[in-house]
Amino acid sequence: MEELPLVGPSCCPGGLLQPMARTEAMGLARLFKAIADPTRLQILSLITSAPEHELCACELYEPLGLSQPTVSHHLKVLHDAGILDRESRGTWAWYSIRREALDELSSVLHLEATSSPSTAA
Repeated sequence: MEELPLVGPSCCPGGLLQPMARTEAMGLARLFKAIADPTRLQILSLITSAPEHELCACELYEPLGLSQPTVSHHLKVLHDAGILDRESRGTWAWYSIRREALDELSSVLHLEATSSPSTAA
């Protein structure tokens, strides 16, 4: 297996300052792939901005302007990636965001103040 060269701290996000194991990279890539879609980002924003930070699947069709099967597909992708929790209540599914998943993504993208390149005055 070829080793990748380490990149200096002046250009890398805080979560990438150390070598990453392949399994960790695969898990993070799965999370990023799940949110790398405009509809899925809209779903996350709708759920996050809801009063109780949860929404019934039925409340997503109109704001997204999409059919039930399409919304269900996107919800399934987010749930399967571990980004959304799903709870059945009667005949409806209610979704909430798994904070841990977003924290994991955020930690990789977080830029440390000390790791940003200095600017010339």
